[in-house]
Amino acid sequence: MPIKAEYHIPITGNGKTAVDWLAQTSTLSRQKIKQAMKKGCVWLEQDGGTRRLRRAKKQLSKDAKNANGGVREAKEAKEVMLHCYYDENILAAEPLPARLVSDQGDYSIWDKPCGMFSQGSKWGDHCTIYRWAEMHLSPERPAFLVHRLDRAASGLILLAHKKQTAAQFAAMFRQRQIEKWYRVLVSGDFSSILKKGKADKTISHELDCKPAKSQVHFVSYDETLDQSVLEIQIVTGRKHQIRRHLSALGFPVVGDRLYKIAGHEIRPQDLQLRAIRLAFNCPVSGEKKMFTVQA
Repeated sequence: MPIKAEYHIPITGNGKTAVDWLAQTSTLSRQKIKQAMKKGCVWLEQDGGTRRLRRAKKQLSKDAKNANGGVREAKEAKEVMLHCYYDENILAAEPLPARLVSDQGDYSIWDKPCGMFSQGSKWGDHCTIYRWAEMHLSPERPAFLVHRLDRAASGLILLAHKKQTAAQFAAMFRQRQIEKWYRVLVSGDFSSILKKGKADKTISHELDCKPAKSQVHFVSYDETLDQSVLEIQIVTGRKHQIRRHLSALGFPVVGDRLYKIAGHEIRPQDLQLRAIRLAFNCPVSGEKKMFTVQA
């Protein structure tokens, strides 16, 4: 039976590694512990923060450090804790390969496949786009997530490789300075709700009591399949915005099992929502940048 267990270990001495502590506390082999650490399910709580711990040889200390690098007095020091969230099923999952679209040094653009996560959890992050980038970029660099793409969606996602660059891009996304376009396949004839002679529609339905705006461009309709191809620019960035807006209008995204509508057939295929274009003024060079992938 697959192992699923949590371990929360107070570090009461010096000189031992995380592997040592987990091996003596759990039933896991040292090899399994090392593999789990690489996959991001081991955490070190120290100095008021908690972070993933991947280095198997790092020695742990029960003494927290002060701002000057010295050891705090015992009455001031907070307990140092080692946490492991081990789920054999999650750790056995293999990430789908992502494709590097462009390496810009301080940031990179990737084509994320359907099924790959944008963000990890306490149980691991080896199936995320940022971890894939850290493992496959040359030269190796840390990767910071600055926006998200649904796990079921595919297409362009931007990763920063410096904290300063990540902060700049995060601010640009908040201030709507980055254009994001998606190609979407929906059930039904979307042209039926457009004004005569028009190919565009603005959807401004609030989501979660917050403004949400999507600009929709009608591309084509397949009468045989009763499906429409749309290109959508999202002005705001609410969770599942495109899927929720289209479902509310009666045109669910093909393959969407979360926002399906009664009476619409759910075909056994991936979510047909793909990020196809990103455009922005580069915060590093100041140049206008545009990245695209095929729909």
